[in-house]
Amino acid sequence: MFKRTLLGVSALALMAASASAADLANRYPVKAAVVPVQVFSWTGFYIGGNVGYAWGNSSLDYTPFLGPTFSYGLGNADGFTGGLQAGFNYQFANNVVLGLEADLQFADIGSNNLLIGGPVGGAFASQSLDTYGTIRGRIGYAMDRFLPYFTGGAAWANTSYTGPFGWTADSTHWGWTVGGGLEYAVTNNWTVKGEYQYLSFDGDSFTYLNGDTVKTNYDMSVLKAGVNYKF
Repeated sequence: MFKRTLLGVSALALMAASASAADLANRYPVKAAVVPVQVFSWTGFYIGGNVGYAWGNSSLDYTPFLGPTFSYGLGNADGFTGGLQAGFNYQFANNVVLGLEADLQFADIGSNNLLIGGPVGGAFASQSLDTYGTIRGRIGYAMDRFLPYFTGGAAWANTSYTGPFGWTADSTHWGWTVGGGLEYAVTNNWTVKGEYQYLSFDGDSFTYLNGDTVKTNYDMSVLKAGVNYKF
């Protein structure tokens, strides 16, 4: 009796093991859940600061009442700059990024030169620039966290001139700027950038009592590094 019972239990165990093995053979492997990869977006407002170095050229055109115009160079004007910027970017589905940026810069740039030759040879003239800014559009192509871009728009500068015979002028001039740069997103909120800009400004004009006229011109290049916080 005991032997028959033992044989029955063994048979049932074998049958259960065979069924379990068949079930395992028919099961498909379970795939791991797909974790979405977060893609960085440049869309949003941002504020930041920058430091840089500027170098430029200033000139003075002197035209006698009865005579041709004579151009004088006031020498190279260079120095350090620093300031603040703010703007907005929008990234399209094709990774093109359009933006608008405004900045305010502080500088200590100037030159002083002895005028040689021409109608006012031997006189001194000087030029200085203390603040300037731009309002620019930006267009770039996002490569994930890298953003190479071009930029251009309006520019203004506060300049001071001292010309022949004691003529002086302190005024704000408008002009234009073009440039480009590369920005990199270190985190989802902080970015760093390097940028080059070329700026050209309209100058001052003045007419002396004897009918002689003087006109100034100024252009400069700026290479700067900056950091932005994106909201």
